[in-house]
Amino acid sequence: MIKKIILFIFNVIIGLLLMSIITTVIYKFINPPFTPVMIIRVFEGMFEGKFIGIDKSWRSYDEISKNIFRAVISAEDARFMSHNGIDWKAIDQAKRYNEIHKGKKKRGASTITMQTAKNAFLWHGRNYIRKGLEAYFTVLIEAIWGKKRILEVYVNIVELGEGVYGVEAAANKYFNKSAKNLTKREAALLASVLPNPRIWSPDKPTKYLESRVSFIQGRMNSVAIPKDK
Repeated sequence: MIKKIILFIFNVIIGLLLMSIITTVIYKFINPPFTPVMIIRVFEGMFEGKFIGIDKSWRSYDEISKNIFRAVISAEDARFMSHNGIDWKAIDQAKRYNEIHKGKKKRGASTITMQTAKNAFLWHGRNYIRKGLEAYFTVLIEAIWGKKRILEVYVNIVELGEGVYGVEAAANKYFNKSAKNLTKREAALLASVLPNPRIWSPDKPTKYLESRVSFIQGRMNSVAIPKDK
């Protein structure tokens, strides 16, 4: 009986691993139709007594202003092009910061690859199981997708407001234009709200957001991005 249970668990684990690899390979070529986060937000709205739709419009890498790629890298992951998905240097820096500033808001070290893995395949949360799965999918998409596809998926599924996903939907909502025509400031405004897109709004920047926008714009010219071809 115990052997059967162990065999069953082993088969389930192997099946899940194969499914995760197959799904990751599929998403290298086919755009994710929706994400777990999108579905969760809809149900959260239902429990709160309000309807939260899913506003999204996929755009390919070359249909999006390069300003937005530079902005999100500047805001979220300056070493995006040089690390392997997990920025160990940033992790060490965050660990030292949190040890020195105990009792204050903890600093994270989540890369764009890690955020893409979380947004595309998982749910938001801080438990060890989810973090472990996030690390697994991070390694997987770095190996299978590459930097350009990771960045393309990230900017198309990232949450940028209540029910708003991806830079095309956000550009339309906040600036009445396509993501292809975003200026540096508009791109920086979108990137500035990423820590908390359900509270902050790109078209109504607070003083804090304006300081983030200035910081992001100051970095944008110096960060590298994947080439079109």
